[in-house]
Amino acid sequence: MNAALVIHIVPDIPEIRAGDDLVEIIGDSLDRSGLGLRDGDILTCAHKAVSKAEGRIVRLSDVTPSQRAKDYAGQLAKDARKVEVVLGESRRVVKAFKHPRQNEGTMICEHRLGFISANAAVDESNTGAEGTVILLPEDPDASAGRLQQGLEARFGVSVGVVITDTFGRPWRLGQVNVAIGLAGVPATVSEKDRTDAYGRLLSVTEPALADEIAAASGLVVQKAAGTPVALFRGLEWTRTNGSAADLLRPAAEDVFR
Repeated sequence: MNAALVIHIVPDIPEIRAGDDLVEIIGDSLDRSGLGLRDGDILTCAHKAVSKAEGRIVRLSDVTPSQRAKDYAGQLAKDARKVEVVLGESRRVVKAFKHPRQNEGTMICEHRLGFISANAAVDESNTGAEGTVILLPEDPDASAGRLQQGLEARFGVSVGVVITDTFGRPWRLGQVNVAIGLAGVPATVSEKDRTDAYGRLLSVTEPALADEIAAASGLVVQKAAGTPVALFRGLEWTRTNGSAADLLRPAAEDVFR
């Protein structure tokens, strides 16, 4: 049981640019704020900070749309260049539709990393420049691992890192943060073969710990406030070598596919 879980915003993170050293930037902010790092802390970082540092920004003026992109753009009232970027990040288009109350249509895509999300997570918000879109990191788990290793070396502690993005959810309104990259933090925690409060055996209970942490970070991280990093202190967890891909349901279990 967590007696005192505290979630801190890591303040004063500057605008991130391509080539920036996130370990140095986050470490300096932790030092300036007096938060530091302790054994067992978990840091969440919005993917856009990571993507910007890794140069995952595309100028639409550099994109030449294919005929397939033009066809989707015509159906959905979207910029064909953005559609081309979406297609380039996707394994497949699950569903493309135009909502009657929206000017621009939506493409639900299976991202090359396996995540199912709107527009393959290609986004125009908070990119830093007009006429650009931002992509997910090339390998979010590896990005989380580099942050973890660098911060552990700097502070001499054992910590976990979760890289997050904001996804919509089937059958529910609104968006929540989810884990797209992990280092040290378990994707899920199995409670199978344990008992509930009444002594009944649990057979399928498996909380998605990494997604729960990511969602909780959304309570304090604000897109317009320049606060991409949150610090979780007091959470009980066991270090593991898991991946965010461990949260993906196998295709064989997808009854709606």
